Amino acid sequence: MPRMVLVLALLLPVVAAAETRTLPVPPAMPERPPPAPMAEPPAQTPGSVTGRPLPRFASLRASEINLRAGPGTRFPVEWTYTRAGLPVEIVREFDTWRRIRDMDGVEGWVQQARLAPRRTFLVRGGAQTLRRSPDDAAAAVAQLAPGVIGTIRRCEAASAWCEVAVGGARGFLRREAMWGVYPGEEVR
Repeated sequence: MPRMVLVLALLLPVVAAAETRTLPVPPAMPERPPPAPMAEPPAQTPGSVTGRPLPRFASLRASEINLRAGPGTRFPVEWTYTRAGLPVEIVREFDTWRRIRDMDGVEGWVQQARLAPRRTFLVRGGAQTLRRSPDDAAAAVAQLAPGVIGTIRRCEAASAWCEVAVGGARGFLRREAMWGVYPGEEVR
């Protein structure tokens, strides 16, 4: 059952692209509303395998990735993601497996080779305006529909804005309008 249709509409030039993400809902898994934006960054601890901070964001490397019930191929597939670049949060590590959480709060295990360190974001809430500079009064570069994926180019720790790229357009988007970056996190 399709869960969402995603559309990117750029103001100049006019471009439209649609993608779907199919996530079969297991019978025992109730629907959950997307988590609210965090007010504070989560407390981080070093991962048991890499020593890198947990939680941290990554993105899906391929357009078909299985989310498993446990850290190994003997565990059943609970979800199949069909969208490369989707941001996910790594919350645990075990050998070559990473427990991830998506924007909807769904968690499961994927092989670490299926994740990329490239920082991406997902537009949350309603349509969002991509601005030429980090100012609500700045010229609009594009209108981004909910669910659109883009790349985070840079976020200053003290800024409410991040510089991003989406479908060939570059500009600034408010942190609160995206999922894939923590409050106060610096991304370079």
